[in-house]
Amino acid sequence: MYAELVGGPLDGQLLDVTGWSAEQLVDGALLICESGMYGPGERSDYAGRPGETGRLYWQGDMP
Repeated sequence: MYAELVGGPLDGQLLDVTGWSAEQLVDGALLICESGMYGPGERSDYAGRPGETGRLYWQGDMP
């Protein structure tokens, strides 16, 4: 199963979320990226919304 990343530096990319629980999908993940606010190696925070599957929404970047 894949989730589409919505917004931020990874917008439009797909993330393999096979085996993630409903709670993990809502909590989301910090993903390493190369082109965000803090430059290469930063983390972009993506999280789901309760009751919605298939998308993780950008929450912001951190160094």
